[in-house]
Amino acid sequence: MTDLSAFAITKKWPARHPDRIQLYSLPTPNGVKVSIMLEETGLPYEAHRVSFDSGDQRSPEFRSLNPNQKIPAIIDPNGPGGRPLPLWESGAILLYLSDKAGGTLMPRDPAQRWQAIQWLMFQMSGIGPMFGQVGFFHKFAGKDYEDKRPRDRYVAESARLLAVLEQQLADRAWIMGDEFTIADIATFPWVNNLVNFYGAGELVRIAEFPHVTRVLGSFKARPAVMRGLNIPPRPVPA
Repeated sequence: MTDLSAFAITKKWPARHPDRIQLYSLPTPNGVKVSIMLEETGLPYEAHRVSFDSGDQRSPEFRSLNPNQKIPAIIDPNGPGGRPLPLWESGAILLYLSDKAGGTLMPRDPAQRWQAIQWLMFQMSGIGPMFGQVGFFHKFAGKDYEDKRPRDRYVAESARLLAVLEQQLADRAWIMGDEFTIADIATFPWVNNLVNFYGAGELVRIAEFPHVTRVLGSFKARPAVMRGLNIPPRPVPA
């Protein structure tokens, strides 16, 4: 049996199945990227809930794995060379899991592969940060600010990013064409969060982006996506 005792995080979240990929996460847009990827690839894994409510992400055990104190993070007990590999940052994890699964969910053509990575970076650098700011100023503490200029700035930029995505999807089933890829896995949890959890669909004029909403529907209909969107499971209210 694989020994993960050298990783301090396993003291707080013991591995019941240490031979599987250990996922430390929450069902947030960044978190479900990885759970969806794991469900799509079929790679065996074990999920551990990192509770923000109790400050788990700031615990010494979690910081020993990810000093940036963000989810998701993983430990692959069977990493390169057969040695355990700790890894954080959702985009890096998606690329790693694709390679581990034999290049699945990435185009085989080298040029197309780099274009898929390009769209992954578009999500990481633009969609995630901007949509997250809309959430802060529309749903969370920022909604109480009297000055609406910060909110409006992020709303405008989010709408611009949606327009870029809309143009890409106008004649495509998925971001890269007929093939579902990690670009879609990275992007659509954030679109889903913006419209549903943040409740900002009207604010960003989502009705003006019918191809985005079409593909969001296709995304949420995938069985692996439906499973991955609730991993680790949310607590059942008492």
